Amino acid sequence: MTQDYKSIIQDFSTIVGKKYVLTTQWDKQTYSKGWRYGEGEALAVIKPGTLLEIWNVLQVCVAADIIVIMQAANTGLTGGSTPFGNDYDRPIVIINTMRINAIHVINEGQQIIGLSGSTLFGLENKLESYGREPHSVIGSSCIGASIVGGVCNNSGGALVKRGPAYTELSLFAKIESDGHLVLVNDLGIDLGQTPDEILTNLQNKNYTEKDIKSPNKLASDNEYQKRVRDVEASTPARFNADGRRLHTASGCAGKIAVFAVRLDTYVSPKRTQVFYIGSNASDTFMQIRRTILSTFKNLPTSGEYLHIDCYDAAKKYSKDTFVVIDKLGPNFIPKLFDLKRKMDLLADKFSFLPSKFSDKLMQFLSSFWPNHLPKRMEQFRNKFEHHWVIEMSDEGIDEAQQYFDAFFKNNDGNYFICTPKEAKKALLHRFVAASAIGRYHALNAKDLGEMMSMDIALPRNEKNWFEQLPPELDEMFEMKLYYGHLFCHVLHQNYILKKGVDAKALKEKLLQTYDARGAEYPAEHNVGHEYYAKPALSNFYRELDPTNGFNPGIGKTSKLKFWK
Repeated sequence: MTQDYKSIIQDFSTIVGKKYVLTTQWDKQTYSKGWRYGEGEALAVIKPGTLLEIWNVLQVCVAADIIVIMQAANTGLTGGSTPFGNDYDRPIVIINTMRINAIHVINEGQQIIGLSGSTLFGLENKLESYGREPHSVIGSSCIGASIVGGVCNNSGGALVKRGPAYTELSLFAKIESDGHLVLVNDLGIDLGQTPDEILTNLQNKNYTEKDIKSPNKLASDNEYQKRVRDVEASTPARFNADGRRLHTASGCAGKIAVFAVRLDTYVSPKRTQVFYIGSNASDTFMQIRRTILSTFKNLPTSGEYLHIDCYDAAKKYSKDTFVVIDKLGPNFIPKLFDLKRKMDLLADKFSFLPSKFSDKLMQFLSSFWPNHLPKRMEQFRNKFEHHWVIEMSDEGIDEAQQYFDAFFKNNDGNYFICTPKEAKKALLHRFVAASAIGRYHALNAKDLGEMMSMDIALPRNEKNWFEQLPPELDEMFEMKLYYGHLFCHVLHQNYILKKGVDAKALKEKLLQTYDARGAEYPAEHNVGHEYYAKPALSNFYRELDPTNGFNPGIGKTSKLKFWK
C-alpha cells in the first residue's frame, strides 16, 4: 500500500472508527466475493454506522478518484455488489451499509422509510403490529436481503399483486459530470438544506408528520395488477430492465449511493389458504393461469411452481436450509450463511480441509434428519410431474375452490387444500429449492461441468411455458431444475453441464432460445456481472453516473473512468 493510500485509510478510520475499516485479505473476503458469483480486489471494506459517515467516506473516495461499490446484504446471485476481476483502472472501496438498518414507519403504517442497510425481514416484523405487509415476504427476506438492494435491482418477488420493488422517492448521492459529489433528497420529506442536516435528521428521525409531503410520485408499482392480468400481451409482466420502472434509485444497480427509500406497504389479509396442485400436463397449468388472471375477481397472493426433478433435488439437497428455517425461523438464516462463508474461507486456508467444506458437512448432517415433507405432498410427487403452490386470500379462497372443483372434473391433475402446517412446508420447500443445484454441484464438482442459473421472464401471452430444448442442446446437460413464479411467468431455470461441455458456447445457444420466445433476461436477479446490459439499461447507468465512479463494469459495461 502506497503512502497516499495509507493516508486515505487513516481518513476512513477517523470517520467510522478503525474497527470498521477492513484491509486484510481475510477480513475483506466476505465482502469482496459474491454470494454465488464474482469476486475481486478491494483497497478496503468500510462499514459506516451512520448515513453521515457514508457521505463523508464518499467524499474522501471521490476526491481521491477511488471507485465506490455500495453493498448491503451481498445476497445477489449475479455478482453485482462486489468487484469482478482485477482489471479496473482505479482502486476500489466497498461500503457495506448493514450497520444502518433502521426502518421508519410513516403515514400510520401505509408507508415506510428504509435506511440503507434495513432488511426485508426486519420490515416484516416492523409492520406486523400495523396489520400490514411489505412488498416481498419469505424468499428474499429469509436470506437477509436488504430493502434498498431490492429497489436498486428492481427485484421481483413472489407476490402476484405487487410487482417489482419500485419507488420514485429516495435519498441518494451521485457524482456529476464535473466530478462533484451531490446529495439529492427526493424522499418527499423536509429534512433541512445541507447534507449534514438532511442525513442526521433522517438518521435520528428528527422530522414530524407535517414535514412529510405527498408528492405526485409512486412508492410502488401501482399498475402491476392490471399489467399481470393482461394474458394476451406479447411482453413480460415484469423484468429488471423494464424502462417503465427505471427511475433514480429504482434499477440503479449501485450507480448512485442510496441512503434511503420510501415505499408503500400493504394491508395484511384476514384469511389465507394454500392450494396444492399437481398435473402431468403443462397445458393444464397454462389454462389455470390464464383463467385465474383474466377472469377471477380476486388475484392470488402467490403461485409458486416446482418441477418434479426440482422437488426431488430440493428434498435431498436443501433439507438443511428447510429444517433451519422451519425450526429456528428465517431470522437465523443470515447467521447461517455468514457462518457458512467463514467456514469455507477457513477451509481454503487449511489444505487438510476439503473444498466446499461447509456444503459437505451440512449435507452429511442433514442425512440424519427424517423426511421433512408432508405425506400428501409426497403422494402428489409420486403422481404428478408439475407442482404448483397457490395461495389465495379472503374472498379469493372460495372463488378458487369452486373453480378447482369444477376444473379438475374434466382436466388432468388434482388438488388438495393445505392445512396450516402443510401450507408452511409447501411454500418453504419451494423457496429453499433455489439452493439445491448449488449444493449438488458442490458435492459432485469433479464429475460435472459448469453450473448456470438463469431467470427469464416469458411474454404474458406465452402458452408453451415449460421449456422444451432441441435434443442437441438437451443432451449437453447433466441436470436441469425448473421452478418459479408461474402467474407472472418468471421462471428460474438452473442447469449443470456435462463435464467437458463449452459453457460459454452453450449459454449463447440457450440465450438464443430465450430470444426466440420473446423472453427477457435476467428477470429479477439483475444483470450483475453475468449478463450484458441492453442499450436502454446501459444508457440509464451512464445518465446516473457520467464519471463511472460507482460500480463500474456492471452489465459488462466499461470499467474505465468516463466510460472510455
